Amino acid sequence: MGHLDHAAYGWLTPVLSYVMACIGAALGLRCTVCALAATTGSSRRNWLLTAASAIGTGIWTMHFVAMLGFDVTGTEIHYNVPLTVLSLLGAMLVVGAGVFAVGYGRARGRSLVLGGLTTGLGVASMHYLGMAALRLHGSVSYDPLMVGLSVVIAVVAATAALWAALNIKSPVAVTVASLVMGAAVSSMHYTGMLAVAVRVVPSEQALPGATAMQFIFPLAVGLGSYLFITSAFVALSPTADERAASASASASASASASASASASAARHLGGGQAAAPVAPSAPAR
Repeated sequence: MGHLDHAAYGWLTPVLSYVMACIGAALGLRCTVCALAATTGSSRRNWLLTAASAIGTGIWTMHFVAMLGFDVTGTEIHYNVPLTVLSLLGAMLVVGAGVFAVGYGRARGRSLVLGGLTTGLGVASMHYLGMAALRLHGSVSYDPLMVGLSVVIAVVAATAALWAALNIKSPVAVTVASLVMGAAVSSMHYTGMLAVAVRVVPSEQALPGATAMQFIFPLAVGLGSYLFITSAFVALSPTADERAASASASASASASASASASASAARHLGGGQAAAPVAPSAPAR
């Protein structure tokens, strides 16, 4: 059995992967809140699409940043590129299905259960599809009990996150919820990694696929940049309440200006009447 090291670079990869999970969760929750408050169908759809891409991208980036620190004694580790990309697309697709179930569901309770289950299974499938992309000299096996536990954690974490999106509106509460969801996603990942056992078979044959630094690292950096830029854009965009308050303030200011103009015109006309010359009276006879 090969010795597994889940943090070959120390605390760098676990901390950075947690940060990525939190950013994706915060952005996804914020977008879901905006979608639920949207007044038009196209606006709601666009917010939900952004939420799905943010959560899916954040989870995928978290997983593979953590995998940068994964090392097995006695063998190199490569990744199958098509499977790795498929894990990203699959995560966004399945998470999107869960988010849309909540965004368009009429019965909140049923939509929450369906959305949480779908999103959680999407998170778990992304993790294990990403693990299926591993290429090494040997074979990989899993402890079924730990696999099941990781799936349960994923479903619970996703359901809690969607519940937060439905019930929490303030930025502070969304931040706290995203920190909790980031911790839950990270827990799911490392629980799944504890299920892994590798039997190394030494070989001189070159491994297929790409190394983490050749493919995973550049892609993770690109997706991380997308999360940061989109987070800044969404954070600066006004909420529905802020837009309503701005419209109300503009309407009040317009009404005040109109009333002031009317009063000024009335004073001007009144002044003109007072200044009009008085016709002289006829002389007395």
